[in-house]
Amino acid sequence: MTTNPAERLVDLLDLERIEVDIFRGRSPQESLQRVFGGQVAGQALVAAGRTTEGDRPVHSLHAYFLRPGRPGVPIVYQVERVRDGRSFTTRRVTAVQQGRTIFNLTASFHKPEEGSFEHQLPPAREVPDPESLPTVAQEIREHLGALPEQLERMARRQPFDIRYVDRLRWTPDEVVGAEPRSAVWMRAVGPLGDDPLVHTCALTYASDMTLLDAVRIPVEPLWGPRGFDMASLDHAMWFHRPFRADEWFLYDQESPIAVGGRGLARGRIYDRAGRLLVSVVQEGLFRRLGD
Repeated sequence: MTTNPAERLVDLLDLERIEVDIFRGRSPQESLQRVFGGQVAGQALVAAGRTTEGDRPVHSLHAYFLRPGRPGVPIVYQVERVRDGRSFTTRRVTAVQQGRTIFNLTASFHKPEEGSFEHQLPPAREVPDPESLPTVAQEIREHLGALPEQLERMARRQPFDIRYVDRLRWTPDEVVGAEPRSAVWMRAVGPLGDDPLVHTCALTYASDMTLLDAVRIPVEPLWGPRGFDMASLDHAMWFHRPFRADEWFLYDQESPIAVGGRGLARGRIYDRAGRLLVSVVQEGLFRRLGD
């Protein structure tokens, strides 16, 4: 039995193959209302990747969260081989739980090739090194004096170390006038091995953890009592360069708009050298609790 959260994440992404293009993923027994969306997206991408040639890394994914998944209940991933071309491979994955589709994903894989030109936008601002920043647990302990038992259990299970670049806000008054932006350093809390697909799927898991923070920051404190029910609606990622998810990466996030009960967030993931690794876009549903 694995005890390290990073090892548990690798184990979570190791799907059982029950047919040529059908896989089964387990869902941890947790006291949550729904399965974490990043888990479903990461597992679906594993299923897609296991039906492709190893020399074609994933370059993009587009996904929709259709129904909340039930914790503790296995999820079946059905893969459709849409296309196998000379340069690109396309897979469509449907996630089914108890006979109902809860999620679908389309992933594209690209055989590496040399480009005729390159450019990228640099990070929007200079940020402190991750080692100089406190963990979320340390910030909560400093503010509250101790970590509540539920958060203590969550911290022990958390597969990623997360360091917020800007100090956390704790009261409604502190969020007044805040820009809809957030940035965090992240890395897996332990080694993830050397399989590039595992690192890609682990980062896909992590990409759903903090992205919608940018939508909430002007409205409510991130770690206080929540005033909104929040759910991911769709998720898109573009993978630009190879990376390791067990090395520090900067996740720079912003929300250009929130309207009609939906908030849009964009994220750019950089390595410590400032190279853009991954681009992310997600829309979330926000409904005030009690409505």
